[in-house]
Amino acid sequence: MIHEVFMPALSSTMTEGKIVSWVKSPGDKIEKGETVVVVESDKADMDVESFYEGYLAVITVPAGETVPVGEAIALLAETPDEIETAKQQASQSSSGSAPASTPPDQTPTDQTPTDQTPKSEPEPASVSAAPQAQDTPSRRNGRTVASPRAKKLARELKVELDTLTGSGPHGRIVAEDVEAAAGKTTQPEPAAAPQQPPSQPGAQPTATPTTPISVPLGEVVPFNTLQNAVVRNMVASLQVPAFRVGYTITTNELDKLYKQIKPKGVTMTALLAKAVAVTLKQHPTINACYTEKGIQYHAGVNVAVAVAMADGGLITPTLQKADEVDIYSLSRTWKGLVERSRRKQLQPEEYSSGTFTISNLGMYGVDRFDAILPPGQGAILAIGASRPQVVATTDGMMGVRNQMQVNMTCDHRIVYGADAAAFLQDLAKLIETNPQSLTL
Repeated sequence: MIHEVFMPALSSTMTEGKIVSWVKSPGDKIEKGETVVVVESDKADMDVESFYEGYLAVITVPAGETVPVGEAIALLAETPDEIETAKQQASQSSSGSAPASTPPDQTPTDQTPTDQTPKSEPEPASVSAAPQAQDTPSRRNGRTVASPRAKKLARELKVELDTLTGSGPHGRIVAEDVEAAAGKTTQPEPAAAPQQPPSQPGAQPTATPTTPISVPLGEVVPFNTLQNAVVRNMVASLQVPAFRVGYTITTNELDKLYKQIKPKGVTMTALLAKAVAVTLKQHPTINACYTEKGIQYHAGVNVAVAVAMADGGLITPTLQKADEVDIYSLSRTWKGLVERSRRKQLQPEEYSSGTFTISNLGMYGVDRFDAILPPGQGAILAIGASRPQVVATTDGMMGVRNQMQVNMTCDHRIVYGADAAAFLQDLAKLIETNPQSLTL
């Protein structure tokens, strides 16, 4: 019996996937639950395992290609004798329909079909693969799971893969693990942005600044999977009737608090996320989203924070139930999310479950900006840098206060001007007069 292996949907928003690498080669025996291929979904690399036992007969989509969800990427034979039959079937299919490597902008249905296509052949029920669990070890079914580059380096550097613990997606051994074991200098992780003085909370990094990269000038570089996902989301946002509201927040008291608890590992990102989450609890409409049937009020407050990826694109690691988690645990969680997002190890629920988003460009010295509303959310808050400003005080004198500009973009189908203004007013009151409550 011959089965088709399809491109799986690894998240609810995934419409296409890119083959990062094939863990198995044609002719290899495959055990049930064993990793067959590594797929790049919208924003993460994920190992994909087989539901069935058999032999990988034919790979119809090579590494590096991008195909829609549900398209066949390989053929699986149950016995060695059926491998040749599968090859013939794949050959007939490629001559009777569009090649598997057809770019996404060329729709296979536009091709003129011939007498024989895979759909017209009497085949048994096909199978697809399922994403592997998050804590999968680097050894599976007695076999070491490593990237092709890691295997090549291991041979060159004479490193035994069996002795290593993988730091890649789901425990997969990557090249950096091999280099570290061999005592070679590995490519450093992107350095965190330098911490701004406590007087500038808006300047704390929520998106890691990337060093300038060389680009092929004069050439067209195709979007990667992550960039394509961002493009689709931004285009979808154009259909939403949105409005924007700005507010100036004095941060002196928040600065003092940050200076006190920073040595305990608390980040400004966590402080701002906590302040937003606590305020959202009082304004459920801002934490809600539009649906065709009405307003969806979320049970939990999940604050997503926009982070720029080094290789292009944007990801939004999410702090689940940020209003209920203490500030110290929240900071530890945030650091872990950022670290794993750089290695593309986040699970879909860790970047696609936000109910409200924060975008911070204060680290670049930006005073103010407008953020684009993410699909499925009612509002997003854009945070600028906090700067010393000369202001008139309540006693009629002049004084210097640290102030930051925040702009909120809202879905006008569910959020009205008064709703947005009340939320920003309460957020400012919390930050300006009672930030100590964030540590309780």
